[in-house]
Amino acid sequence: MHTEGEEIHVSETEASGGSKEGVVRWVLIFGTLLAIIFLSAIWMTGALTQGEAEEEGTVSGQIAAEQGGDSTDSIVSDRLTDIDAAEPGAADADMGTVENEPQETP
Repeated sequence: MHTEGEEIHVSETEASGGSKEGVVRWVLIFGTLLAIIFLSAIWMTGALTQGEAEEEGTVSGQIAAEQGGDSTDSIVSDRLTDIDAAEPGAADADMGTVENEPQETP
């Protein structure tokens, strides 16, 4: 730091209060690479050790489950013939009908 008349001149290093070595850049690059490597290792070991239950969560596992099983994902009723034979609009006698009551508006 030096003065010229009433002006004070300061170097860039003195004004910033430190040195400019680029350490932060290397820390960020190194940390990012470590995070990528660590998360990739977790993902790969999880994929290699998955069992049957987890495999059904993948698309290929779902296709294999559909081709090889007797189970179904839809609702199945033993009264399918009764439902097909019913007339449109007819109410089910066993279940009754539910009517909505009109609600008052404030």
